[in-house]
Order: sequence, then C-alpha cells, then structure tokens
Amino acid sequence: MHTITTLDDNWMGQRRSIATALLESDGHRAIVDPGPGSTLEALRRELRARGVGVSDLDAILLTHIHLDHAGATGALVKENPQVAVYVHKVGAPHMIDPSKLLASAARLWPDSLQELFGEAVPVPGGNLRILEGGETIALGPRKIDVAYTPGHASHHVSYFDNLDGVAFVGDTTGIRIEEHSYVMPATPPPDIDLEIWDSSFKTILEHKPKRLFLTHFGFLENPAAHVAQFRERLHRWMETTEKILQTAKSDTEAMASFMDTMHAEIAQHLPPEEVEQYIRTAGLNLSFLGLARHARKRAQAAP
Repeated sequence: MHTITTLDDNWMGQRRSIATALLESDGHRAIVDPGPGSTLEALRRELRARGVGVSDLDAILLTHIHLDHAGATGALVKENPQVAVYVHKVGAPHMIDPSKLLASAARLWPDSLQELFGEAVPVPGGNLRILEGGETIALGPRKIDVAYTPGHASHHVSYFDNLDGVAFVGDTTGIRIEEHSYVMPATPPPDIDLEIWDSSFKTILEHKPKRLFLTHFGFLENPAAHVAQFRERLHRWMETTEKILQTAKSDTEAMASFMDTMHAEIAQHLPPEEVEQYIRTAGLNLSFLGLARHARKRAQAAP
C-alpha cells in the first residue's frame, strides 16, 4: 500500500492552516513537517485515526526549521528515539539547540510565542540526517529526491516523491488553501531573497512534479501554472513594498500602508471568513518585515 495523506494540525483551533503529510509505503511511514509543538496532540490524534502511532514513524522530513513546520520534532523524537530526522545542514544546529531560533521567534511574537508554537524540544544530533540537496531518501519502495530550495529560508529543501509524483515544497510556492485559487507569499525575516527564490522555482519545475503539497495547505494540481502565478505575486508584493518604503514617513506608517493594501487585495479574492485565516497563517505583518529587509539590502547593494 502506497498512500500520501493530509493530516490537519488544527493550529489555534483553525482547520486547514498547517498540514503534515503522512507517507506510507509497504509498512514504512514518514511525515513531512510535523508542525509546531502547540499542535502535537492534534497530530497524534490525526495519526491514530489512520492506525499509526508516533512509535511507528521511521522518518521526519523537514522542509525547513521555522517553528510552524518543525517545532514539534524534538517532542516526537523523545517519544520515538529511533526516528530519523532529515534537515538541511544550515538548520541542523538549531534543531540540536533551538535557543537562537526561539530568541528570534520571541522578537517577532513577544506576547504569544508559547500559545502559538508551544515547546521546541532539542533533537539529539544522532537522530539528524544532514541534507545539502541532491540526496535520495529510501522509504521502502518509495524514493524521495531532495533539492535545496532557498529564498523563503536559507535552510529550505523540497522533497520529490517517485511513486506519486508529489513535490513537498514547504513555503517555497506560497500559501494557498485547498479549494481556493488565491495564493499569497509568506516572507518573514531574515532570509528572504527573491533572486535566489527564482532559482528555486526553476529547481522545482525541473523535477516535473504532478502535484504540489503545501504545508499551508494541502495538495495543488498544475504546478507550473501555480508557480507562475505565485512568482508574479511575490515580485509584485516586493515592488509594492519598495514603493511604500520610498513614500512612508516612518516604519509604522509603512507597515500600516502595506497591511491595508494587501488586506484589500486578499479580500478581492476570498470570502470574508477566509481572509483573516490567510492573513494569520502567513503572518502578514511579518511578510512586510521580511520584504522591507530585502528591499533595503537590495537598495544598499545597488551601484
């Protein structure tokens, strides 16, 4: 039996915000992006509903180490000390010692870090399998190719499954909740780099996936059309940010202008009850901070 199942981590009590993928293949089981520590019980419940326990997992595949994707990893390893954790080499030290990751996150969410993301338990180094891109992971008859896909984060990889033709792309192709056509960027500081990101789009499409699996949220058909739409929007958001920074009198005014502009755009495409979910899932205010940081770096580098 070869299956890929979407597990809904029910983040902050909200359906279809953070997805974990469960891969099963002839008795071999792995998950991609276990989500934050705050959704551990929901993840366990979703696994149990499919007859799987944490102790049954052979591997945890991390697209990157942001807390909404990887925060639960250490707790799962504590529960199943045999599980292998695949992570890019840049992110690996922060899985062993998450103190810098948590300090960085605390600056972005000073009042709500624990509520949003829960605990981030350290992962023993012996459980880590270090990736650079170019590796192939075997899960029974299922083979998964690894590609380095930075742009959103310097420690981002994507996974390409040979049996079902699914690419697990984390945040590299944005946020688009199943059943909706609108895709929006998630561009938190500090690693956003649009030029590098463009090369990651090329990398993904060169693998010719049949479908994409987005951590936010679920399966998408027609990868080439989706990537083209997302790339256009990402670059347009960057241009909008640069214009706002040129005219705003303060950072506070720039942030407010960005939030108003993007809220209006999102509301054109989605039913009212979905607008806030997209904004919350993406962290729209953080997207401004990441784009603004990249805009200023580009301006400084310009001749």
